[in-house]
Amino acid sequence: MRYFEREELLLRPIPRSPGGQRVYAQADVEWLLLCNRLRESGMPIATLRTFAGLVRSGPGNERERLALLEAHEQSVRDRLAELTADLDVIHNKVVTYRTHVDEGTAVGVWSPEPT
Repeated sequence: MRYFEREELLLRPIPRSPGGQRVYAQADVEWLLLCNRLRESGMPIATLRTFAGLVRSGPGNERERLALLEAHEQSVRDRLAELTADLDVIHNKVVTYRTHVDEGTAVGVWSPEPT
């Protein structure tokens, strides 16, 4: 939580209790969950900071927010496509190995020694 404060990602100053503890509202928690999801999906901190700044500044910049989110969505989709292609190659190797193991012909398959 302090990390988000240091990085200027919160939407408002977080009030403190008389004992000095931060008091988060449900909206703060929901915002932090969104920030975590955006970070986990690969959004750079600088972009997240820009997004938070736009949200903090209030109405009037919705198109900028939308453009930022659309760009991130496309980035995630591109990464998913790459991962799907990687998974297809891996799956094909698994199927090949499984066939060789099941048929007892796995010895020497992709051996480091030239045949």
